[in-house]
Amino acid sequence: MTRRIASFRAMGTHVRLIGPAAGGARAAASAARAVTDIFAREDRRFSRFRPDSELSRVNAARGHEIQVSEPFAALLAEAIEAARRTGGLFDPTVLNALVAAGYDRDFDELLAGARGALNPPVACGRWDEIALSGDRVRLPGDVAIDLGGIAKGWTVDLAAEQAVAAGLPWALVNAGGDLRVAGEAPDLSIGIEDPGAPSLECARLALHAGALATSSVLSRPWGEDMHELIDPRTGSPADTGILQATVWAPTCAQAEVLAKVAILGGLEAVPDLPVALVRADGDLVLRMQTGEAA
Repeated sequence: MTRRIASFRAMGTHVRLIGPAAGGARAAASAARAVTDIFAREDRRFSRFRPDSELSRVNAARGHEIQVSEPFAALLAEAIEAARRTGGLFDPTVLNALVAAGYDRDFDELLAGARGALNPPVACGRWDEIALSGDRVRLPGDVAIDLGGIAKGWTVDLAAEQAVAAGLPWALVNAGGDLRVAGEAPDLSIGIEDPGAPSLECARLALHAGALATSSVLSRPWGEDMHELIDPRTGSPADTGILQATVWAPTCAQAEVLAKVAILGGLEAVPDLPVALVRADGDLVLRMQTGEAA
């Protein structure tokens, strides 16, 4: 049996902490505080919509070397390595392209119709020009970074692990469909949202370890064919015939990267991992593996 221990909004999405129905109230309260605090802290670090965030400070200093915190350097290193490993299909240097496509402010403001003019696509692929050495970072003078998705996955990982450290036997942290299980969990039934009908599910998976992340070109649109998943090869919102991808990985940060890569490159781009793809023609493609997601 499971129970919802905490529910709140952070990083532009709804966050839930799920744990065992039986368990100490003190551990549950401690875990809830820890998870809430971690999301608030990492949002202050990685939000591109907060002028006082560390990410905003790094982007404002582009063209110059700047000192960053150890967590920021660690996640940026992971993002650069993910770009290298995926041949640039994952790219932290898409911010200028996102802004050109109209995602130039908080998403709630976008939906309210507050945005600047759309601009032509902006070239990406500049991740290999980021200079990172220890706690020193230098971005090219005309490049800005966005760590939104991978930062959310990173935060989910930290929160799930800390919830267990706070005393829960196991914990599941779910941030808008991107989730991580920590501790000794039973098989948990996880529904995958139908991208064409958000109130319905297109599949249900059993998960007892690791993480799932879902990327969709339909979940946060602000106009026809306008969404936040930029294809670095074109500098425009992705249009690959794949509407949604859900991928299992050991960590949510990894799953976040791979879900985006799966939309851009299909099954071949994420070999040997459980994947669920929803194609534009409505077909559901499942590749599952025993022991992780099934």
